[in-house]
Amino acid sequence: MKLTLDRPIVFFDVETTGLNIGTDRIIEIAMLKVMPDGQTRQLIHRINPGRPIPDEAYQIHGISNEDVADKPTFSQLAGEIATFIRDCDLGGYNSDKFDIPVLAEEFARANYDIDLKRTRFVDVQAIFFKKEPRNLSAAYRFYCGRNLENAHSAMADVQATWEVLQAQLDRYDDLVPKVESLSEMSQASKFVDFAGRIIFDDAGEELFNFGRHKGKKVLDVFRKEPQYYDWMMQGDFPEYTKRVISRIYLQLRNT
Repeated sequence: MKLTLDRPIVFFDVETTGLNIGTDRIIEIAMLKVMPDGQTRQLIHRINPGRPIPDEAYQIHGISNEDVADKPTFSQLAGEIATFIRDCDLGGYNSDKFDIPVLAEEFARANYDIDLKRTRFVDVQAIFFKKEPRNLSAAYRFYCGRNLENAHSAMADVQATWEVLQAQLDRYDDLVPKVESLSEMSQASKFVDFAGRIIFDDAGEELFNFGRHKGKKVLDVFRKEPQYYDWMMQGDFPEYTKRVISRIYLQLRNT
């Protein structure tokens, strides 16, 4: 079954200095744009994170400080990356929980305004876990019948992700080969801030998705407890999350 596209979809993967969405940095990004006619385009960059790469991260992806010392920063590449994904949907492996929030945070940190409101997200891992709970290497072996070489190399991972999705469409007759359907299946919640701190309910209202106010409307909490907004703005939350709650808080101030 061939994936039906009404506009391009960009599969991507990032390697980072660590796993903290709010503080760690991208050091490699690889993107594979699949066009509606089946043609593909690639974009790959090593990125200088502006901080040392911890040894535990190096042991996973093999990218050293020397490898990125002379590379551009994310701020210098933001325009090129934004242009590459403009008017596209996004796909990846575990992308909803990590890659997309990290990418959004880098754009926010670079003060580059990128609008992803119309973007649909397909997390191949979420589909895989619903069908065959395993990791990417196992998914590649299960669906494609081959061992994944160079795992944790960004382009190898993103190429494998694209191949796994194609194999999933061939295997499962109940999968609808359209991004809108795959996006709905792979996303458990509709995130407002990509880090998953704020989500939409069925009526499109923003809700807290963590802590003692989990499940409550953000506007209601800020209305009754404005100091909670101040606490979040001063806390160790991702910059993109702070922008989201600032927009909501501004709505309250203007009513």
